[in-house]
Amino acid sequence: MRRRHELSDEQWAKIEPLIPGREGDRGRHGMDNRLFLDAVLFIAKTGIPWRDLPERFGKWNTVWRRFDRWCAGGVWPRLADALGDADLDELHLDSTSIKAQHSAAGSRTQPGEKKTTRT
Repeated sequence: MRRRHELSDEQWAKIEPLIPGREGDRGRHGMDNRLFLDAVLFIAKTGIPWRDLPERFGKWNTVWRRFDRWCAGGVWPRLADALGDADLDELHLDSTSIKAQHSAAGSRTQPGEKKTTRT
């Protein structure tokens, strides 16, 4: 049974010829292209951080590095065009923004700077 974030067989058939790193291509090929795509879809649809990717998809850092290479290589727009899916002009992954004090990043107070305390 297909999970809701996974590609259907019909979608896979449309994009499989467009995927870099297939058997027969020069250089190293991907171990399981469909599993990799399902991992990226899982991240995109659930919004979880890359580090929380379930183990069934492999090592999160390997998946992220491959995702990043495909971004640099312009693979994602080609796949989106082939699938005819919704507009993916703006998709944010790991775009969490948290306000933190300077000291949270390890900064030190400068000479003459007052230390502030919250009340």
